[in-house]
Amino acid sequence: MSEALNSIRSRIAAAVEAAGRPADAVQLVAVSKLQPWEHIAPVFDAGQRVFGENRVQEAKERWTPLREQIELRLIGPLQTNKARDAAGLFDVIETLDREKLARVLADEIQALGKAPRLYVQVNTGEEPQKAGVTPGEADAFVATCRGTYGLTIEGLMCIPPADKDPAPHFRLLADIAARNGVARLSMGMSDDFETAIACGATSVRVGSALFGAR
Repeated sequence: MSEALNSIRSRIAAAVEAAGRPADAVQLVAVSKLQPWEHIAPVFDAGQRVFGENRVQEAKERWTPLREQIELRLIGPLQTNKARDAAGLFDVIETLDREKLARVLADEIQALGKAPRLYVQVNTGEEPQKAGVTPGEADAFVATCRGTYGLTIEGLMCIPPADKDPAPHFRLLADIAARNGVARLSMGMSDDFETAIACGATSVRVGSALFGAR
């Protein structure tokens, strides 16, 4: 697994250099969701410290003993009844996708006295089966999160349609971020992270290329 990690890091570095961006411009998020610990441990032991999980409970069980050593990101959908646990556990929640969740997260952050960094998920392909605000709703949603609920939006996240060229979707997300003064872009996965880096990604979510198929 450490060989796979070194390969991914080298590919990220090459893509960053090709894009003319600073060497530290892109963070690797290792997507550990659903992976057995024996797959994750070599990557952790090789120095990877940023991990992405899909489910609050699974993340809690897996990472609580190592919590102070890692940055933990929620990259899966968040139900409002899990918002308190998520806000207390994760450093970053990448899937803020509706006003009800914004309201509940604002309440939980106030109660906890600590705030995870928040990304708005944008459904760039407007696919009915996927979560996320549509591109046409994104500006108003970011404004609502900030103005109505007092949330700080650090970034945007997207998952382009699987059967389409991802580059236009990544560029669309970058355009939305730029006009809303949002600094970070979580985009790109195992099959397309180099394209995402060329389009301005600041973090890429890599699972299968790092751990193998689940």
